[in-house]
Amino acid sequence: MNNKKVVSFLPYIAVIGILLLLISSRFTSNAKSFTYNEFLNKADKIEFKSAEMSMGTTVIDISGTYMEKGKEVGFMVSVPNTESNVETLTKTFQKNKKMKLVVNDPNRENFLMSFLMNILPFIFIAGIAFFMFSKMNAGGNNKAFEFSKSKARMEGNIKVRFKDVAGCDEEKEEVKEIIDYLKDPKRFTDMGARIPKGMLMVGPPGTGKTLLAKAVAGEADVPFFSISGSDFVEMFVGTGASRVRDMFKKAAQAAPCIVFIDEIDAVGRQRGAGMGGGNDEREQTLNQLLVEMDGMGENKGIVIIAATNRPDVLDPALLRSGRFDRQITVNLPDKRGRYEILKVHARNKKLAADVNLENLAKRTPGFSGADLENVLNEGAILAVRGKRKIITLDDLDEAIDRVMMGPAKKSKKYSDKEKRLVAYHEAGHAVIGLKLESADNVEKVTIIPRGEAGGYNMMIPGEEKMFPTKADFMGQITGLMGGRVAEEVIFDEISAGASNDIQKATKIAKAMVRSWGMSSLGPIQYDDGTGNVFLGRDYSSGSNYSGEIAYEIDKEIRKIINECHEQAKQIILENKDLLTLIADTLVEEETITSEQIMNLMNYGTLDNPNEEKKQTIEKLEADATDVFETERVEEQTAANELAESELDEALKELTKDDFHDEN
Repeated sequence: MNNKKVVSFLPYIAVIGILLLLISSRFTSNAKSFTYNEFLNKADKIEFKSAEMSMGTTVIDISGTYMEKGKEVGFMVSVPNTESNVETLTKTFQKNKKMKLVVNDPNRENFLMSFLMNILPFIFIAGIAFFMFSKMNAGGNNKAFEFSKSKARMEGNIKVRFKDVAGCDEEKEEVKEIIDYLKDPKRFTDMGARIPKGMLMVGPPGTGKTLLAKAVAGEADVPFFSISGSDFVEMFVGTGASRVRDMFKKAAQAAPCIVFIDEIDAVGRQRGAGMGGGNDEREQTLNQLLVEMDGMGENKGIVIIAATNRPDVLDPALLRSGRFDRQITVNLPDKRGRYEILKVHARNKKLAADVNLENLAKRTPGFSGADLENVLNEGAILAVRGKRKIITLDDLDEAIDRVMMGPAKKSKKYSDKEKRLVAYHEAGHAVIGLKLESADNVEKVTIIPRGEAGGYNMMIPGEEKMFPTKADFMGQITGLMGGRVAEEVIFDEISAGASNDIQKATKIAKAMVRSWGMSSLGPIQYDDGTGNVFLGRDYSSGSNYSGEIAYEIDKEIRKIINECHEQAKQIILENKDLLTLIADTLVEEETITSEQIMNLMNYGTLDNPNEEKKQTIEKLEADATDVFETERVEEQTAANELAESELDEALKELTKDDFHDEN
């Protein structure tokens, strides 16, 4: 048994032991107990010292002491309450005039002791029953009286500040007026202004929505209630609505405060879109949330902040003015934002001197704040695993690969044929990146397996754009086709290794035709624009175009893919020697960097010969400088020695002349 469980039972064991001791002390004594006949036979022969008679209705309880062999001994006896017995006992005890006789009325006994002795067994049994039931409820987690209580957790004295939230400067500007309102609401009410009751933060996972909400509470120095949307809904009808009421009641008591509801789409989905009818528990919870938000007074000081990455499924009533008045989009950070985020998370990291966070930010497009934090954390773990005192650039490079693709499977061995196939596949992507201007730049190529991929090619955009053009998308698709085309050209065969490339290319082509109007079908949107499918809403809705248009869409998608495939094939055929050179290098080295790839393209080797010449010249110049300095020092030393010797000779001559003059 666990020691903690034993310790938890000790108070109960102690109480039970004390109770048993009290009960036993009540009924056990060292006094000698006589029977009625024994007492009558010995009464005349005993020298009594004291006696106490308790006159009951039918029985007389007698206790006292008598002398036996020079010692005082206690006795107890019960005799029938008759007139003859009373007279006999009175005469017996009165024979010794020094004896102390006390006659008690049983109706005047200690009422408290009598009450305790009568009621104590029942209290004891009730306590055991309560203890057993409480343990059963705790073990089964059946807290019946807590179903309707809110699960919102209140945090006070929040330490997070705006300086801890990087990469979202515009979003911080949007929420600053909320902070001013929570600090001094009178300024706004005097002006007749109404601060939004609710703010909805929308953005991909890991972009810092929760952290930003905490920073608002930290800057305003107000309590912070946090709860998830799924915490409202239970299997019991009415529980969610009751929890909503309880949450707003607690928030009103702690006002001014911030209530943060994470993943609000779990409870705020559109009503009437459920597969099992509209009157379910979730919709009742949503109705109560709508009522509570609309019923908040102007000066209650409660600000609701919610977060979701699926705003398209939220009920329109939740987004109307007076509820979630303001919608703040927290997007993935750009290069500068990633650099600021890395600086925040690198505060407690011991980085090597050659680690440049700006370069690291450049190499991680599309990473969220959580991904960047994970990169630095993985780098620190790798440094500890390698027993290093600092986090090196190699650690961070491996960490980026781990976050993107998973750990390297170095134990997985290719056959020679498979290794060449993967090398040419990845080299095909690299050649397209090098030779096609609109394609993404090649940052790193490896044939070490990671995750489901046999190798991968890290390609980053040359410039991060808010509005990519059709040429940009065509360049991306062409780059994705490079590996497949290289297999066709070199091996006259295709493998399943390009499945992920084909999936990405098809997705881009579909979006070009259906969403962005980048085809001959014109600037018409043929999808619903809601992104992910919401089954309850989209199950019964048909497409908004005819079957003929669907056929045309398929033709346009195929046309885009075929054009990019042919362009990739042309580039590969024109640069077949470069393709073979990169593939052969990959077979030998397994991983090559962007700088090495550029050297292969420009000089045919991994190293830059001009750089080697430059280093050689610099070394020769440094050696020549050292020789010149050495010769100069030697000449100066020789001149100094000559001057010293001439000075010594002059002094000797002078001394000799002075000696002759004295003579």
